[in-house]
Amino acid sequence: MRGPGATRGGAALLGPAEVRTLAERFGIRPTKQLGQNFVHDANTVRRIVAAAGVGGADTVLEVGPGLGSLTLALLDVVDSVVAVEIDPLLARFLPATVSDRAPELVGRLQVVEADALRIAATDLPATPTALVANLPYNVAVPVLLHLLAEIPTLATSLVMVQAEVADRLAAEPGNRVYGVPSVKAGFFGTVRRAGAVGTQVFWPVPRVDSGLVRIERYARAPWPTDDPFRRRVFEVIDAAFAQRRKTLRAALAGWAGSAVAAERRLIAAGIDPTARGETLDTAAFVRLAQTD
Repeated sequence: MRGPGATRGGAALLGPAEVRTLAERFGIRPTKQLGQNFVHDANTVRRIVAAAGVGGADTVLEVGPGLGSLTLALLDVVDSVVAVEIDPLLARFLPATVSDRAPELVGRLQVVEADALRIAATDLPATPTALVANLPYNVAVPVLLHLLAEIPTLATSLVMVQAEVADRLAAEPGNRVYGVPSVKAGFFGTVRRAGAVGTQVFWPVPRVDSGLVRIERYARAPWPTDDPFRRRVFEVIDAAFAQRRKTLRAALAGWAGSAVAAERRLIAAGIDPTARGETLDTAAFVRLAQTD
């Protein structure tokens, strides 16, 4: 009989004791360098899966599966999971954990030992339709933006990140935490907070709370999404926020070639040259990138 962590399809989810036992069995010592904080609460992983809205024929890309807490919950409801893990020990032992806890589901799992910051869509054994991941705090935003750019088939993304980062990703123009992550995430789709997660559901216990962020990719993008154009837009965004307190006319002088050229391009894009970057939405930066 399955324990209290069993899900609808029969996967026995991991609790605190199981997580520590697996770590000891495999010789795993969580490292800050890799941002390893393992979830050990069954209700939390169920909530993450529910917030992601995945199921049925979805192929989920999971980054940093760790000891398999979220992996097991995902396998219970989706067609397949492609788990990308940078730690060779964790990548090696994840299939064994799934086989032990849910032998009927192990065929749905494919593990790729790789750095998610460098992975390409062609490196994956299947085409993912969704991203669901507990991202390492130290590289969360770069990993998220890289995957959204590299894998256009990701229709939805549900990531758990540091609470402060979640606030930044989902911030609206004019908000004090609105900045580069907010604008760049908005290039790919609509972004919103999807919940909060406390510290006590992790081992080791982190010093800060976490937050869930959901990104729905635009069904029909309102602007070009090819890589050269995206890079052009992101270059403007970086320039605008590099000197956050300056007006856009001054902040974009280097990007445009001069303050006069920056003002001309801002006016052409319908943007007040005396405005600041934090007042512009993603669409405004796109218009600016399209000026000559």
